[in-house]
Amino acid sequence: MSILFSNPPWWEKKESRGFLRKKRWRRGVRAGSRWPFTYLGRCYPDNSRAKDYIPYPYFLGYATTYTSKLIGEKKVYFRDSIALSESYKSFFKYLDSIHDKIEYYLIESATPSWEHDYKLIKEIKNKYPKLKVIVAGPISTSDQNWDSEIVYAVLKGEYEKNVMKVINGKDGLLEHDLLTLEEMNKAPFPYYDKFIYDKYFDGNPIPMNQLSPQAHILTSRGCPFKCIFCVWPAAMTGNDPDGENKRSVRQYTPDYMRGFLDKLTTDYKFEAIYFDDDTFNIGNRHTVEISKLAGKYNIPWFAMCRADTCKKDTWKIMRDNGCKGVKIGIESGSQYVVDQIVNKHLDLNYTKEIVNHLRKLNMSVHGTFTYGLPGETKDQMIETKNFISNTNFNTVQESGTAEIEGTPLHTLTKKELKNYPGANINSTYDRQKDGGKKWQSLVKDLQNN
Repeated sequence: MSILFSNPPWWEKKESRGFLRKKRWRRGVRAGSRWPFTYLGRCYPDNSRAKDYIPYPYFLGYATTYTSKLIGEKKVYFRDSIALSESYKSFFKYLDSIHDKIEYYLIESATPSWEHDYKLIKEIKNKYPKLKVIVAGPISTSDQNWDSEIVYAVLKGEYEKNVMKVINGKDGLLEHDLLTLEEMNKAPFPYYDKFIYDKYFDGNPIPMNQLSPQAHILTSRGCPFKCIFCVWPAAMTGNDPDGENKRSVRQYTPDYMRGFLDKLTTDYKFEAIYFDDDTFNIGNRHTVEISKLAGKYNIPWFAMCRADTCKKDTWKIMRDNGCKGVKIGIESGSQYVVDQIVNKHLDLNYTKEIVNHLRKLNMSVHGTFTYGLPGETKDQMIETKNFISNTNFNTVQESGTAEIEGTPLHTLTKKELKNYPGANINSTYDRQKDGGKKWQSLVKDLQNN
């Protein structure tokens, strides 16, 4: 019984970029990203010096230590080739060195990377036929027929418990079996070591872009909201591809987080902490407790938030305890789109008020927006552009809406969904699995207005 948890390389090709038409590698991120995509990076294969966006692979990291605790550390391997900016040649050189020591090979994949990943899996199976390949991640929700000669097991949802079922003899498609709240708070801290801890980087919100190394951390799993395109609450931390079931949040206790932060800050020298929950500030109690805990470490920290899920005074408590900036998911500057298509039900006027409030607290605000939603018109996209111009953000993220399996957006291509009355799959909707590439196709048109 031995296993490799792998986030293998994902490189495409060199493309020109910028005024000087400098060629850069198009690279992808999958594990750790709620919306895996490709982008033009600064790094290139086997060179990771530049600060490209690289998220920590949370589910891989937690499953690695969970499995290690049950079968022993010497039987569990972890390789984040994305963080290492590793070439395919180096990746296979690593596999050559350990393939006779491992029985199982696990990869976390999703719709944007699946075509690439499946080719890689077949290459791995061809070269190391005795390896039993386990596929996890949102791609597990696909209704495809899995080739049992290539894929030994497919795990739905977060996969600590399902990995152990496979190691103990199960194969095929395994349904969701999430950690309970009690199990989650008794589980080992996720995997870190000296070779990868400093590789993870997110350039927003500012001034986090000047701080490295960064500790990317979850203080909870799940989100109660049902945004049409959002992957993890629908496919990983829950099982709700139609957006019609109750979604829950499991929050780590302050005691668990204290132990985790104690270990991280003792073993490694981080310059910033980023709480990358689906929504960090759900409820005042948890937000205040974690904020006061984070403040004890004297390290600037940042968080992924929503504008309307905590009291106004709670933002000040965050600021007073070291929070320097937040990301706020907004999605659109059209209230109709936010309510009727995305199903976010976020008051945009109140959002503007909160952005101004945060700026007065001297916190930076990074707003995130997506374009090309089903049923969204060009005029509504321009509304988003105007909303951004008229709101006091420090920075914004604009991307194309990716359709990823396991989400209500993907379900919508098969049937109508009652919670998304404005969402329509029509001739103007561009079905694109890579949000980075979709944005490239949209941006020229929008720039003409």
